[in-house]
Amino acid sequence: MKIRCEKDILLKGVQTVQNIISTRTALPILSNILLETQKKKLYLAGTDLDVGITTQIDVEIEEEGAITLPAKRFGDVIKELPEEECVLSTKKNNMVTIECGKCFFRLPGLSKDDFPKFPTFENELKYLLPQETLRTMLRMTSFAMSHDETRYVLNGILFEIGERSLTLVATDGRRLAYIEKALETIWKQPYGMIVPTKTIHELNRLLQEEGEIKIVKKENQVLFDLGETSIISRLIDGEFPNYKQVIPKEGREKIRINREQFLQAARRASLLTSQESQSIKLDLLKDKVVVSKTSAEVGEAREEIEAEYKGRELTIGFNPTYIIDGLKNISEADVAFELEGPEKPGVIRTKDNYIYIVLPMQISS
Repeated sequence: MKIRCEKDILLKGVQTVQNIISTRTALPILSNILLETQKKKLYLAGTDLDVGITTQIDVEIEEEGAITLPAKRFGDVIKELPEEECVLSTKKNNMVTIECGKCFFRLPGLSKDDFPKFPTFENELKYLLPQETLRTMLRMTSFAMSHDETRYVLNGILFEIGERSLTLVATDGRRLAYIEKALETIWKQPYGMIVPTKTIHELNRLLQEEGEIKIVKKENQVLFDLGETSIISRLIDGEFPNYKQVIPKEGREKIRINREQFLQAARRASLLTSQESQSIKLDLLKDKVVVSKTSAEVGEAREEIEAEYKGRELTIGFNPTYIIDGLKNISEADVAFELEGPEKPGVIRTKDNYIYIVLPMQISS
């Protein structure tokens, strides 16, 4: 194999796929990135056997071929090269030379023969939607995923693809984020699947504001096709909890409050939380909310926020991180925060079919 390519184009391709590649693996080939010429393009791929990413870049091919190289080492080398044209050539014994300006590197590689084969999705049904739509939906739900290995089924996001809609749900047992989008595409074969955390992180990193994405499910795997780049992932095997039973009807006590003011007050109060005292206190009073935190060891914080509220006076505690996570991902200027009592969950609903549910905490001092 011998190719010519601008340094920045090659670097972008390498960085697209190398994020999921682990340097700590029993199989050396899994620490490598695959480079292979295909139809006047250079095909790059990386995998950890659970998630695989492929991308294609434009190069000038002088000699067809394929090789795998240590992902981190190769990426570090390309990153430090001058902004000039690079020439990659494979030599005997899987050695690769890299020439760029006056720089020269020689790296040992491995044959592509042992690199895992990616599954094909040629005859499967494809679900098409704008990348920006999925990007927004993931931003508003992914923070609520669980990271508890004992609750593996919650370590991802539930995708429910309906006839004309897409619903995403994430929960860690203490909070739940739900969003539904109506779509123009008619899907004749609705299905659900749980996409794991690592794949969600890669989607968050790679999705763009423009373009479309194809979602293709095949048995226990899914393909996310973004055009030049694709993600192939195993799905989480298990049954997601019945989230519909958790979502309450609209609450009686509803506060209308400025989102940014509420967010900043929660952030400021959170500065005085500790491992032993994690909650902040909300006091709901007529036309205002008092956000506070009192700790004998750390100190006291208190802030009043104007709000539309005519209900009964109520005091409730929350983990400020959960409040902050929900508020910072909402674009509306004002939010409706529903509360039924000190032991009932708080609920934020927006006009675009987004629901965020947070369980309360005992107020500690």
